[in-house]
Amino acid sequence: MSGVAVERGMPLGEVPPLTAEQVAQIRRIELRARRTTTTLLAGDYRSVFRGTGIEFAEAREYVAGDEVRRIDWNITARMGAPWVKEFVEERELTVVCAVDVSASQLVGRPESGRLGVAAELSALLWFAAAYSNDRCGLLTFGGEVERFVPPRRGTRHALRLVREVLHHTPPSPGTSIASAVDYLARILRRRSVIFLLSDFFDSDFEQALTTLARRHEVIALSLVDPLDRALPDLGLVEVEAAESGRRLLIDTSDTAVRERYAAAAGERAERRHRTLAAAGVDEIEIPVGGDAVAPVVAYFHRRARSR
Repeated sequence: MSGVAVERGMPLGEVPPLTAEQVAQIRRIELRARRTTTTLLAGDYRSVFRGTGIEFAEAREYVAGDEVRRIDWNITARMGAPWVKEFVEERELTVVCAVDVSASQLVGRPESGRLGVAAELSALLWFAAAYSNDRCGLLTFGGEVERFVPPRRGTRHALRLVREVLHHTPPSPGTSIASAVDYLARILRRRSVIFLLSDFFDSDFEQALTTLARRHEVIALSLVDPLDRALPDLGLVEVEAAESGRRLLIDTSDTAVRERYAAAAGERAERRHRTLAAAGVDEIEIPVGGDAVAPVVAYFHRRARSR
Protein backbone atom coordinates (compact mmCIF):
# COMPACT_ATOMS: atom_id res chain seq x y z
CA MET A 1 0.00 0.00 0.00
CA SER A 2 3.04 2.28 -0.22
CA GLY A 3 1.67 3.76 -3.46
CA VAL A 4 -1.62 4.94 -1.94
CA ALA A 5 -2.00 8.71 -1.90
CA VAL A 6 -3.12 9.64 1.59
CA GLU A 7 -4.15 13.21 2.13
CA ARG A 8 -3.60 14.72 5.53
CA GLY A 9 -5.48 17.96 5.72
CA MET A 10 -4.03 19.50 2.52
CA PRO A 11 -5.53 22.99 2.19
CA LEU A 12 -7.64 23.78 -0.83
CA GLY A 13 -5.06 26.25 -2.10
CA GLU A 14 -2.63 23.45 -2.89
CA VAL A 15 -5.05 21.72 -5.29
CA PRO A 16 -4.45 22.32 -9.01
CA PRO A 17 -6.94 24.92 -10.30
CA LEU A 18 -10.13 23.73 -11.95
CA THR A 19 -11.45 24.79 -15.33
CA ALA A 20 -14.63 26.88 -15.55
CA GLU A 21 -16.53 23.82 -16.83
CA GLN A 22 -15.32 21.71 -13.91
CA VAL A 23 -16.29 24.41 -11.42
CA ALA A 24 -19.76 24.64 -12.98
CA GLN A 25 -20.21 20.86 -12.79
CA ILE A 26 -19.24 20.75 -9.12
CA ARG A 27 -21.50 23.71 -8.41
CA ARG A 28 -24.48 21.91 -10.00
CA ILE A 29 -23.84 18.82 -7.90
CA GLU A 30 -23.43 20.94 -4.77
CA LEU A 31 -26.75 22.73 -5.29
CA ARG A 32 -28.65 19.48 -5.89
CA ALA A 33 -27.04 17.83 -2.86
CA ARG A 34 -27.80 20.80 -0.57
CA ARG A 35 -31.43 20.94 -1.70
CA THR A 36 -32.00 17.20 -1.24
CA THR A 37 -30.21 17.10 2.08
CA THR A 38 -32.14 19.96 3.62
CA THR A 39 -35.58 18.99 2.29
CA LEU A 40 -35.63 15.21 2.26
CA LEU A 41 -32.75 13.58 4.02
CA ALA A 42 -31.61 15.47 7.10
CA GLY A 43 -34.09 14.09 9.63
CA ASP A 44 -33.84 10.52 8.37
CA TYR A 45 -30.04 10.70 8.36
CA ARG A 46 -29.99 11.58 12.04
CA SER A 47 -32.58 8.90 12.86
CA VAL A 48 -30.84 6.14 10.92
CA PHE A 49 -27.21 6.64 11.80
CA ARG A 50 -27.23 7.94 15.33
CA GLY A 51 -26.41 5.29 17.87
CA THR A 52 -23.44 3.61 16.21
CA GLY A 53 -21.95 3.20 19.67
CA ILE A 54 -22.19 4.23 23.32
CA GLU A 55 -19.69 5.83 25.65
CA PHE A 56 -19.39 6.06 29.44
CA ALA A 57 -20.82 9.28 30.88
CA GLU A 58 -20.77 8.98 34.69
CA ALA A 59 -21.38 6.78 37.69
CA ARG A 60 -24.21 7.53 40.13
CA GLU A 61 -25.87 5.99 43.12
CA TYR A 62 -28.35 3.18 42.44
CA VAL A 63 -32.06 4.04 42.58
CA ALA A 64 -35.02 1.71 42.51
CA GLY A 65 -35.78 0.57 38.98
CA ASP A 66 -32.18 0.63 37.69
CA GLU A 67 -31.00 -2.49 35.90
CA VAL A 68 -28.89 -4.68 38.14
CA ARG A 69 -26.47 -5.44 35.31
CA ARG A 70 -25.47 -1.76 35.22
CA ILE A 71 -24.13 -1.88 38.76
CA ASP A 72 -20.41 -1.07 38.96
CA TRP A 73 -19.21 -3.50 41.59
CA ASN A 74 -15.81 -1.82 42.05
CA ILE A 75 -17.37 1.54 42.92
CA THR A 76 -20.05 -0.21 44.99
CA ALA A 77 -17.35 -1.90 47.06
CA ARG A 78 -15.55 1.43 47.68
CA MET A 79 -18.68 3.43 48.49
CA GLY A 80 -20.43 0.80 50.59
CA ALA A 81 -23.66 1.26 48.57
CA PRO A 82 -24.78 0.25 45.06
CA TRP A 83 -23.62 2.51 42.22
CA VAL A 84 -24.44 2.18 38.50
CA LYS A 85 -22.75 3.31 35.31
CA GLU A 86 -24.50 5.77 32.99
CA PHE A 87 -23.86 5.61 29.24
CA VAL A 88 -24.80 8.01 26.47
CA GLU A 89 -25.07 7.52 22.75
CA GLU A 90 -21.94 8.48 20.84
CA ARG A 91 -22.75 11.65 18.94
CA GLU A 92 -19.93 11.82 16.44
CA LEU A 93 -20.25 9.82 13.26
CA THR A 94 -17.76 9.13 10.49
CA VAL A 95 -19.08 8.69 6.95
CA VAL A 96 -16.71 7.34 4.30
CA CYS A 97 -17.59 6.91 0.62
CA ALA A 98 -15.50 4.30 -1.17
CA VAL A 99 -15.86 5.13 -4.87
CA ASP A 100 -14.94 2.83 -7.74
CA VAL A 101 -13.14 4.95 -10.36
CA SER A 102 -12.14 2.03 -12.60
CA ALA A 103 -12.51 2.20 -16.38
CA SER A 104 -16.01 0.68 -16.36
CA GLN A 105 -17.16 3.64 -14.26
CA LEU A 106 -15.90 6.07 -16.87
CA VAL A 107 -17.81 4.69 -19.85
CA GLY A 108 -19.71 7.50 -21.56
CA ARG A 109 -19.62 11.10 -20.40
CA PRO A 110 -18.48 11.31 -16.76
CA GLU A 111 -21.17 13.83 -15.83
CA SER A 112 -23.96 11.50 -16.99
CA GLY A 113 -22.41 8.08 -16.41
CA ARG A 114 -21.61 6.05 -13.33
CA LEU A 115 -18.90 8.40 -12.11
CA GLY A 116 -21.21 11.43 -12.28
CA VAL A 117 -23.88 9.51 -10.35
CA ALA A 118 -21.29 8.42 -7.77
CA ALA A 119 -20.21 12.03 -7.30
CA GLU A 120 -23.77 13.26 -6.84
CA LEU A 121 -24.69 10.55 -4.33
CA SER A 122 -21.44 10.99 -2.42
CA ALA A 123 -22.10 14.73 -2.23
CA LEU A 124 -25.58 14.04 -0.87
CA LEU A 125 -24.17 11.82 1.89
CA TRP A 126 -21.26 14.13 2.70
CA PHE A 127 -23.50 17.19 3.01
CA ALA A 128 -25.89 15.26 5.26
CA ALA A 129 -22.87 14.43 7.44
CA ALA A 130 -21.55 18.01 7.35
CA TYR A 131 -24.92 19.48 8.39
CA SER A 132 -24.93 17.10 11.37
CA ASN A 133 -21.36 18.10 12.28
CA ASP A 134 -20.11 14.61 11.44
CA ARG A 135 -16.88 13.78 9.68
CA CYS A 136 -16.71 12.62 6.06
CA GLY A 137 -13.92 10.99 4.09
CA LEU A 138 -13.19 9.42 0.72
CA LEU A 139 -11.44 6.41 -0.72
CA THR A 140 -11.08 5.92 -4.48
CA PHE A 141 -10.00 2.66 -6.07
CA GLY A 142 -9.52 0.86 -9.36
CA GLY A 143 -7.33 -2.21 -9.58
CA GLU A 144 -5.88 -1.05 -6.26
CA VAL A 145 -6.49 1.73 -3.75
CA GLU A 146 -5.76 5.06 -5.43
CA ARG A 147 -6.40 7.76 -2.86
CA PHE A 148 -7.60 8.09 0.71
CA VAL A 149 -8.71 11.45 2.12
CA PRO A 150 -9.11 11.14 5.92
CA PRO A 151 -12.45 12.19 7.42
CA ARG A 152 -12.90 15.81 8.46
CA ARG A 153 -15.84 18.07 9.23
CA GLY A 154 -17.35 20.88 7.20
CA THR A 155 -19.04 21.64 3.89
CA ARG A 156 -15.77 22.97 2.44
CA HIS A 157 -14.20 19.58 2.98
CA ALA A 158 -17.27 17.88 1.47
CA LEU A 159 -16.87 19.98 -1.69
CA ARG A 160 -13.22 19.02 -1.89
CA LEU A 161 -14.21 15.35 -1.82
CA VAL A 162 -16.68 15.85 -4.68
CA ARG A 163 -13.87 17.36 -6.75
CA GLU A 164 -11.65 14.38 -5.98
CA VAL A 165 -14.28 11.96 -7.28
CA LEU A 166 -14.86 13.81 -10.54
CA HIS A 167 -11.30 14.89 -11.32
CA HIS A 168 -8.85 12.21 -10.28
CA THR A 169 -5.69 10.79 -11.81
CA PRO A 170 -6.10 7.78 -14.15
CA PRO A 171 -6.64 4.68 -11.97
CA SER A 172 -4.72 1.41 -12.10
CA PRO A 173 -6.22 -1.17 -14.50
CA GLY A 174 -9.02 -3.46 -13.38
CA THR A 175 -11.27 -3.41 -10.32
CA SER A 176 -10.38 -4.75 -6.88
CA ILE A 177 -13.12 -4.26 -4.31
CA ALA A 178 -11.24 -6.57 -1.93
CA SER A 179 -8.22 -4.23 -1.91
CA ALA A 180 -10.44 -1.25 -1.10
CA VAL A 181 -12.31 -2.88 1.78
CA ASP A 182 -9.11 -4.44 3.18
CA TYR A 183 -7.54 -0.99 3.26
CA LEU A 184 -10.52 0.54 5.05
CA ALA A 185 -10.55 -2.30 7.58
CA ARG A 186 -6.95 -1.49 8.46
CA ILE A 187 -7.05 2.29 8.46
CA LEU A 188 -10.42 3.09 10.10
CA ARG A 189 -9.98 2.76 13.85
CA ARG A 190 -13.40 3.98 14.90
CA ARG A 191 -16.67 2.42 13.87
CA SER A 192 -17.84 4.18 10.70
CA VAL A 193 -20.61 4.18 8.13
CA ILE A 194 -19.13 3.18 4.78
CA PHE A 195 -20.93 3.64 1.47
CA LEU A 196 -19.43 1.48 -1.27
CA LEU A 197 -20.26 2.90 -4.73
CA SER A 198 -19.46 0.59 -7.63
CA ASP A 199 -20.86 -1.36 -10.55
CA PHE A 200 -19.51 -4.46 -8.75
CA PHE A 201 -18.04 -5.93 -11.93
CA ASP A 202 -15.63 -7.89 -9.77
CA SER A 203 -15.41 -11.16 -7.87
CA ASP A 204 -13.71 -12.76 -4.85
CA PHE A 205 -14.43 -9.88 -2.47
CA GLU A 206 -17.08 -11.48 -0.24
CA GLN A 207 -14.73 -12.50 2.60
CA ALA A 208 -13.00 -9.12 2.74
CA LEU A 209 -16.36 -7.35 2.72
CA THR A 210 -17.70 -9.63 5.45
CA THR A 211 -14.72 -8.77 7.65
CA LEU A 212 -15.25 -5.03 7.14
CA ALA A 213 -19.00 -5.28 7.83
CA ARG A 214 -18.40 -6.98 11.18
CA ARG A 215 -16.85 -3.80 12.57
CA HIS A 216 -18.43 -1.06 10.46
CA GLU A 217 -21.81 -0.42 8.91
CA VAL A 218 -21.40 -0.96 5.18
CA ILE A 219 -24.01 -0.03 2.57
CA ALA A 220 -23.54 -0.88 -1.11
CA LEU A 221 -24.76 1.53 -3.77
CA SER A 222 -24.87 -0.59 -6.92
CA LEU A 223 -24.66 1.65 -10.00
CA VAL A 224 -26.71 -0.06 -12.71
CA ASP A 225 -26.73 1.22 -16.29
CA PRO A 226 -29.60 0.22 -18.63
CA LEU A 227 -27.00 -1.52 -20.83
CA ASP A 228 -26.14 -3.74 -17.86
CA ARG A 229 -29.56 -5.36 -18.21
CA ALA A 230 -30.45 -5.39 -21.89
CA LEU A 231 -28.84 -4.97 -25.29
CA PRO A 232 -30.68 -2.61 -27.67
CA ASP A 233 -31.34 -3.56 -31.27
CA LEU A 234 -28.74 -1.47 -33.13
CA GLY A 235 -27.62 -3.89 -35.82
CA LEU A 236 -23.93 -4.77 -36.11
CA VAL A 237 -22.00 -3.07 -33.31
CA GLU A 238 -18.33 -3.27 -32.36
CA VAL A 239 -17.97 -3.17 -28.60
CA GLU A 240 -14.86 -2.78 -26.45
CA ALA A 241 -14.42 -4.00 -22.88
CA ALA A 242 -13.63 -0.90 -20.84
CA GLU A 243 -11.04 -2.54 -18.61
CA SER A 244 -9.47 -5.24 -20.83
CA GLY A 245 -9.63 -3.40 -24.16
CA ARG A 246 -10.89 -6.53 -25.92
CA ARG A 247 -13.07 -5.82 -28.97
CA LEU A 248 -15.95 -7.86 -30.30
CA LEU A 249 -18.39 -7.50 -33.19
CA ILE A 250 -21.99 -8.23 -32.12
CA ASP A 251 -25.15 -8.50 -34.19
CA THR A 252 -27.59 -6.82 -31.82
CA SER A 253 -30.47 -7.38 -34.26
CA ASP A 254 -30.26 -11.11 -33.48
CA THR A 255 -32.99 -11.91 -30.93
CA ALA A 256 -31.06 -14.92 -29.59
CA VAL A 257 -28.00 -12.72 -28.94
CA ARG A 258 -30.09 -10.21 -27.00
CA GLU A 259 -31.76 -12.99 -24.99
CA ARG A 260 -28.41 -14.55 -24.05
CA TYR A 261 -27.12 -11.11 -23.06
CA ALA A 262 -30.16 -10.47 -20.84
CA ALA A 263 -29.86 -13.91 -19.22
CA ALA A 264 -26.16 -13.37 -18.45
CA ALA A 265 -26.95 -9.92 -17.06
CA GLY A 266 -29.65 -11.38 -14.79
CA GLU A 267 -27.25 -14.02 -13.48
CA ARG A 268 -24.60 -11.39 -12.80
CA ALA A 269 -27.09 -9.26 -10.85
CA GLU A 270 -28.21 -12.28 -8.81
CA ARG A 271 -24.60 -13.08 -7.90
CA ARG A 272 -24.13 -9.50 -6.75
CA HIS A 273 -27.28 -9.62 -4.60
CA ARG A 274 -26.22 -12.93 -3.01
CA THR A 275 -22.65 -11.79 -2.35
CA LEU A 276 -23.68 -8.55 -0.66
CA ALA A 277 -26.38 -10.24 1.41
CA ALA A 278 -23.99 -12.99 2.52
CA ALA A 279 -21.48 -10.32 3.63
CA GLY A 280 -24.15 -8.66 5.79
CA VAL A 281 -24.30 -5.55 3.61
CA ASP A 282 -27.46 -3.63 2.65
CA GLU A 283 -27.75 -2.91 -1.06
CA ILE A 284 -29.34 0.09 -2.75
CA GLU A 285 -29.67 -0.32 -6.52
CA ILE A 286 -29.07 2.98 -8.30
CA PRO A 287 -30.34 3.49 -11.89
CA VAL A 288 -27.77 5.34 -14.02
CA GLY A 289 -29.66 7.70 -16.31
CA GLY A 290 -32.70 7.74 -14.03
CA ASP A 291 -33.49 9.30 -10.65
CA ALA A 292 -30.39 8.25 -8.71
CA VAL A 293 -31.35 10.04 -5.49
CA ALA A 294 -34.83 8.53 -5.00
CA PRO A 295 -33.63 5.01 -4.03
CA VAL A 296 -31.29 6.48 -1.39
CA VAL A 297 -34.01 8.67 0.07
CA ALA A 298 -36.42 5.70 0.11
CA TYR A 299 -33.81 3.59 1.90
CA PHE A 300 -33.32 6.26 4.57
CA HIS A 301 -37.10 6.55 5.05
CA ARG A 302 -37.42 2.78 5.51
CA ARG A 303 -34.56 2.65 7.98
CA ALA A 304 -35.90 5.61 9.95
CA ARG A 305 -39.37 4.01 10.21
CA SER A 306 -37.93 0.67 11.29
CA ARG A 307 -35.98 2.33 14.10
